[in-house]
Amino acid sequence: MNSPEPLQPPEGIGEAPSRPSANHLQAAMQAALGRQREAFLREGPPSLKVRLDRLDRALSLLLRHQDEICNALSADFGHRSREQTLITDVMVSVRALRHAMRHVRHWMRPERRAVDFPLNLVGAQARIEYQPKGVVGLISPWNFPISLIFVPLAGILSAGNRVMIKPSELTPTTSDLVARLLAGAFSEAEVAVFVGGPEVGAAFCRLPFDHLMYTGSTAVGRLVMRAAAENLVPLTLELGGKSPVVISRSADLADAATKIMAGKMLNAGQVCLAPDYVLLPEESVEPFVAHAQAAVRRMFPSLRDNPDYTSVINERHVQRLRAYLEDARSRGARLVEINPAGEDFSQQSAHKLPPTLLLDVTDDMKVMQEEIFGPLLPLRPYRWLSEAIEYINSHDRPLALYYFGHDPHEEERVLHCTVSGGVTINDVIMHFVQQDLPFGGIGPSGMGRYGGVHGFREFSHARAVYTQTRLRRVLDLMRP
Repeated sequence: MNSPEPLQPPEGIGEAPSRPSANHLQAAMQAALGRQREAFLREGPPSLKVRLDRLDRALSLLLRHQDEICNALSADFGHRSREQTLITDVMVSVRALRHAMRHVRHWMRPERRAVDFPLNLVGAQARIEYQPKGVVGLISPWNFPISLIFVPLAGILSAGNRVMIKPSELTPTTSDLVARLLAGAFSEAEVAVFVGGPEVGAAFCRLPFDHLMYTGSTAVGRLVMRAAAENLVPLTLELGGKSPVVISRSADLADAATKIMAGKMLNAGQVCLAPDYVLLPEESVEPFVAHAQAAVRRMFPSLRDNPDYTSVINERHVQRLRAYLEDARSRGARLVEINPAGEDFSQQSAHKLPPTLLLDVTDDMKVMQEEIFGPLLPLRPYRWLSEAIEYINSHDRPLALYYFGHDPHEEERVLHCTVSGGVTINDVIMHFVQQDLPFGGIGPSGMGRYGGVHGFREFSHARAVYTQTRLRRVLDLMRP
């Protein structure tokens, strides 16, 4: 779950005040990388006991410091729902770490592979051993600054790696808290955190890691990939894009509207998996608007001072979202602001925005060109399902796709005729929290997978090992 910074260099490459000089930071990070690599080579792959201990220390941090985490995130956002933080940052991370602790023993076992005839008959053996890569770099975003550190950590630590972390400068209170907590639980040879702004992120991306993971926007992902290419560092890129929703004529429209609006308003829409636009039958547009308005009223009778409704991260992003609305309005879009209590959002201590539906949208509008990352939701009607599929396929492959309907043939058609990182059917976002499903994008929405065993394997080197037969007479038959 990432964040759009279309004009910014890598996260960590953005808006925070500068700290030490670039040369000093580069030297400090190089030294930390050297210590971690030296420790990795000296000690070798860690035992199951060591891996479980590291996972347990990360888990204990989250459980012991829940209140501090909630307070830090709320301070960074201006206001962030405590319950949302507990669910989407703390609980999601706890489940990932506990899942890894339950299964890492099994994941670590070598996997036997078949040997070709005739050597399979005379004692030759083949297997895959999952070997730690070494030192992993992790660049995390601001929208879920706890879970998008600790969920990847479940895979990184269970695979036996050491890790260096660059959290976002847009959530400085949370980033400082993460640095302090991890420094108290891990040695720098195990886990090191580097907090700061543009110069830290730029230097971090250029380090010769054994693997680098970045979560953030597609535009910044290209810069990260370019920097990593200098050292041929393997990458996991968790990016974003415009995740579409397809509503079938067979769908329960009220249920679909409720789930879509709940997903869109989660974290005020600042979720890489948030529904970005809705494709729906042309006769369903006005009924959907009515159901969406009713759903928001039920969930959020008020918004501005409601502790359950999260703020947009900062004024710059508020202005970005307002610019999308003004651009769409000037090009003919009809805006439906959902403001159940009729509140004035111009006078507030946070940066809250009411959810807004956009009708009569066209592709020349910015809201249909860029990842929205806020509580704005365009509706695009279709006459036939083929039009919706064609529209999705004419754009970059998204991180997620959502289908609402109860027609199995139509569902199969949508799944088979589109490509996306993941899919949730008759809901949104839920595939991300399933521990046995891989999470990741494809093409502009990312590369690589993590989550459960897929994270373990993403941060491991699958080394092929072949053991030759001892029967020399068999081998002699194969030689000149």
